[in-house]
Amino acid sequence: MGASIAALMANAGIPAYLLDIPPSSLTPQEQSQGLTLSDPVVRNRIVNEGFERMRKAKPENLFNEDAAKLIRLGNTEDHFHWVGEADWIIEVIVERLDLKQALMARIEAIRKPDSVVSSNTSGLPIAAIAASRGEEFRAHFLGTHFFNPPRYLKLLEVIPTADTDPKLVADISHFAEEVLGKGVVIANDTPNFIGNRLAFIASAQTIESAISNGYTVSEVDLLTGPLIGRPKTGTFRLADLVGIDVLAHVAGNLYDLLPHDSEREILRAPAFSNVLATMIERNWLGNKTKVGFSKEVRGEGGQKEYWSLNLQTLEHESQPKPRFDSVGKLKDRPMAERLPGLVAAEDRAGEFLWFTLSRTLNYAAAIMPEVSNDPLAVDNAMKWGFQWELGPFEMWDMLGVAETTARMEADGLAVPTWVKEMMNAGGSFYRQQNGRAQRWMVGEGYVDIASDPKSINLKLWKQDKNRVIAGNSSASLVDIGDGVALLEFHAKTPGGREMNAVDPDMFPLFEKAVECVESDFEGLVIGNQGEHFSAGANIFVMLVAAQQQQWDQIDDMGKKLQGLRRILTRCSRPVVSAPFGMTLGGGAEVAMAADRIVAAAETYMGLPEVGLGILPAGGGTKELVRRVISPAARIEHPGIDKYVQHVSLTIATAKIATSAAQAFDLGFLTPCDRIVMNKEHLLAEAKAEVLAMASTGYRPYLPSQNCYAAGRDALATLYVYIDLQRAAGYISDHDVKVARKVAYVVCGGDLSAPQWVDEDYLLDLEREAVLSLFGEPLTQARMWHFLQTNKPLRN
Repeated sequence: MGASIAALMANAGIPAYLLDIPPSSLTPQEQSQGLTLSDPVVRNRIVNEGFERMRKAKPENLFNEDAAKLIRLGNTEDHFHWVGEADWIIEVIVERLDLKQALMARIEAIRKPDSVVSSNTSGLPIAAIAASRGEEFRAHFLGTHFFNPPRYLKLLEVIPTADTDPKLVADISHFAEEVLGKGVVIANDTPNFIGNRLAFIASAQTIESAISNGYTVSEVDLLTGPLIGRPKTGTFRLADLVGIDVLAHVAGNLYDLLPHDSEREILRAPAFSNVLATMIERNWLGNKTKVGFSKEVRGEGGQKEYWSLNLQTLEHESQPKPRFDSVGKLKDRPMAERLPGLVAAEDRAGEFLWFTLSRTLNYAAAIMPEVSNDPLAVDNAMKWGFQWELGPFEMWDMLGVAETTARMEADGLAVPTWVKEMMNAGGSFYRQQNGRAQRWMVGEGYVDIASDPKSINLKLWKQDKNRVIAGNSSASLVDIGDGVALLEFHAKTPGGREMNAVDPDMFPLFEKAVECVESDFEGLVIGNQGEHFSAGANIFVMLVAAQQQQWDQIDDMGKKLQGLRRILTRCSRPVVSAPFGMTLGGGAEVAMAADRIVAAAETYMGLPEVGLGILPAGGGTKELVRRVISPAARIEHPGIDKYVQHVSLTIATAKIATSAAQAFDLGFLTPCDRIVMNKEHLLAEAKAEVLAMASTGYRPYLPSQNCYAAGRDALATLYVYIDLQRAAGYISDHDVKVARKVAYVVCGGDLSAPQWVDEDYLLDLEREAVLSLFGEPLTQARMWHFLQTNKPLRN
C-alpha cells in the first residue's frame, strides 16, 4: 500500500521517498552470495521487493515508466533523515498502535516545522496514534485513508482529530482533490471510519443471509452486482479479491472495536463465521491461492470453467446460471424503475434484495452521526470507495423514503429517530429548493450542497432547455456558459450502456457545432460524461455495409470521419477535446481531430482496428505519422526509422495506452496537450483551455505538406520484420496482410524517396487500404466474432 501511494504521488508529478524497515535476517540466496546484513542491497531488500510488487501489479499502479523515476527507495535506519526533507509524511505500517506511536516519536524528532504527518490506518483511532506528541505536531497530524488501489479508487477519507488545525484539513483536502484527483470525504475518528464500517457490516449481513436461506454464490453475485448498481464482482467474487483471511481478520478487529454497536454480532454469526473458518483451514483464501468462493477447473476438452462453492456442503461444484422472473423482466429497465421493482418482487430475488438492502440502508442511518452527520459524505464514500452507482441515502430516496421506512418498521427494524425527523420536515434525504440542491444533515436540517466551480454537471446543466442548442439520439450541442459550446456524445449500445460509438448521426452535429461556434461562441469542447469518451466507430453498421458490398457507404463514412479534422481545425475558434476512459478507434480519431486535447488521467487511448482485420482509416494512421514521425523528420533526426517502426508497431499491435501519460509516450497526445487528474474537473478544464486559447489570439490551423512519407526503403524494412514474425509463427497469414497494409500507409506507399506530402495523400491511402480489407472474408469473420463475444479472433 505504501508503494502504491508513492506511485500515486509520482503519477501526479510529485517526487516521493519510499522507506521500509531493513531485514533482520538473510535469505538463503543472500547467504550463498556471501552478503551480510550491513550490505546496502540487503538493507533495502524489503523496500525493493515492495516496490517491484507494486510495479508488476495488474492493473498498473504507475502511469508510465517515467513516473517510477520519481520514487527514491530507502530504509528506515539508513535513510530516515529523508523524512526531515518531506512536506507530507504518510505512515503506512502494520496495524499496531504501539508501533505507529513509536514511529510518530521518531518522526517528531526530525520533521521540519509545518510539515504534514498523516496515518493511512484503516481502523485504529487517529487521535491515539499521536496522543503523546507535542501540540504543534498534533496540529499538523490527521488521518488520510487511501483506498486500494489508490490510483483507481477515488475515495480518500480525511480524518481530523480535535487537535488538527482546520486550515490543514482544508489544505490537504484541496491538494488531494486538485493535484491527486481524489474524492475527499471528511470522516469522524471512529472505528473503520465510514466506508469500511458500512461496507463490511453490509457484506457480512449479505453472506450470512445467503448461507442461512439457501442462496447460491452465483445467485448472490448476480443480485448484488450491476443489477443494483454495484461492481460486477458482486459479493463473493469481491470477497475472493480481498482475501478470505483478510475478511476474517477485519471481522475480528471490527467486533472488538465496536462494543457499542448491536450490529457487530453479525460478525460472529454462526453461518458467516463457520464458512470463513473452514475456508481458512483449507487454505481457500480467494484469488491469492486460486481457490475461494470460486475456483477454476478444466472441463471436457480442457475448457476453462469456474465452479462455485456450495455454501451448504462447502464443496465446489458447477452451478447452473441463476434465473429469476423479476430479474428477467426488470434487468434492462432504468435504475429508477428497476430497483423499486426488484425489492417489491414476490420471488426469491425480491425477498433477498429487500432483506439485505433494507438492512444496509438502516445500518447506514444507524451509524450517523457517529461516523458523520452528513448523508452526502456516506453516499460519496460508498460510491468513490466501493464503486456503488448509488449511495445508501440516494438509494433510499429512489425507493421512496416513506414507503421503505414503513416496510422496515413492519419487519421489526428500528429506524433511527433522525430519519423520521427528516421525513416530517421534507420527506427525502436530498431535495431541490429554490434551484439549490440540498441534503438533510443530522442535527442541522437541510443544508445547501456546495457547488464545485471546477465541476460541470451536464445532466443538471441540460435541465435548462435553453442551453440545448441542437441534438439527436447520438449527440447534442450544449451551451456550457462563458461563450463556450459543448458537443456531447450520448450514443448507447442496445443494452443501454453509453459507450458513445461514433455513428452517422453524429456528423451533422459536428457541422452544426462549427456553424454555431463561428457565429455565437468563443470556442468548442468535445466531450461527455458517459461511461467512456467513445469506444470507437459503429462496427455493426460498417460490417453490414461490407457484407452487402455497399463500398460507397463505407467510403463515405470514412471520408466524414477523416474530414472532421479539416472541419474542426479550419474553424476560426479553438476546439478542444476532453477524452476519458475508453477512447478507441474512431473515438481516438475524433479526439485527435481537435486543436488540442485535455485528457483525464485515466484515459485509455488507442487504435485497435487491426484486431478486427482492418486499419485506422478515420485519420488515425495519418495522425500518428503527423504527430510522431513528422516532427522527427523536420529536425532531420538520424534515427527516423525508429519513429517509423514505433508508429507501425503501435498500430499493427493495437497498443492501447493504459493512462493519458502513456498516450503521450505512444504519440496520441502531444506536448501541447495536458492531463487532468480529477475527472470531475475535466470539462471545466477543457472549457478553460478553450478560453485561454481564444484570449491569446487563436488562429486556425492551415494544413500544408506536413506529413513525412518515409517511402519504399523504410517500407521494405517493415516488410522484412513482418515476414520474420510470420516465419516465427507469431502472426497468421491474415495478420501479415493487415500489417503490410498498415506499413504501406505509414510509409506513404512505395515512393522512390522520402518526401513531404499533404494530409489528403495519406487519408486516401487509409481509405483504399481499409476498403480492400473490409472485403476480406477473414476480416468479416473477425468482426462478427467480436460483436458476438466481445473478444478478438485470431484467424
